[in-house]
Amino acid sequence: MFSLKEKIAMVTGAGSGIGASIAEVLAEAGAFVFVTDIDESAGKETVARIRDRSGNAECLNLDVTDEAHYERVAKAIRDSKGRLDVLVNNAGVGHVGTLTQTTGRDLDRLYAVNVRGGFNVTRAFLPGMLERESGNVINLASIAGVVGVRDRFAYTTSKFAVVGMTKALALDHARDGIRANCICPGRVRTPFVDARLNEYDDPERAYREMSASQPQGRMGQPEEIAHAALYLAGDESAYVTGTTFMIDGGWSAG
Repeated sequence: MFSLKEKIAMVTGAGSGIGASIAEVLAEAGAFVFVTDIDESAGKETVARIRDRSGNAECLNLDVTDEAHYERVAKAIRDSKGRLDVLVNNAGVGHVGTLTQTTGRDLDRLYAVNVRGGFNVTRAFLPGMLERESGNVINLASIAGVVGVRDRFAYTTSKFAVVGMTKALALDHARDGIRANCICPGRVRTPFVDARLNEYDDPERAYREMSASQPQGRMGQPEEIAHAALYLAGDESAYVTGTTFMIDGGWSAG
């Protein structure tokens, strides 16, 4: 198992789904994890699960679109631990619809969280990483950041931007001790997907049909994404930067 002993990590949107699984897996590997989420009660639940397994974590309330929030969180982490080794930008929102079914407000909302949110938080921590010549940024995009996805105009647009942001950051700071990589999951069974399924008259049938449409005949699980984050967070991936790590059950192979 990869070891993150003595590493300090932070995961945004870690109250549920992929973010929660990433926080739990990093803590299990020995990292101290700052669990951040706009829903503080959900974040505290993640911390409780980590501590129940003898892991070390702390919950911090964070709205990635609010400057006062992310600056306060960055200061709290600096004051508490002196540094941040691993930043996982996972917080994100979605929208279903084609261009004509997407308003400017819809697009702005997705960009504010999915793109600007990652920019905001990374910018708050990057100076300290550059000063120490050591830092690791992991951005969560989507298969929709690599290939087009129908009825996800705003989401696809924002996730392509996340992939581009990751590559630019990696190249700009490749000789500064900073690594930046991007995980691009396919369809994963998360609360977001469950909410979408519950919009159907028969959620179980919709789940079976969505699963059957995947090349492997199933959706991914959050922990499968989390273990990719564990690899990227560790020293074993020291020569990996600027990548788009696709975990999609074969979706992008078609």
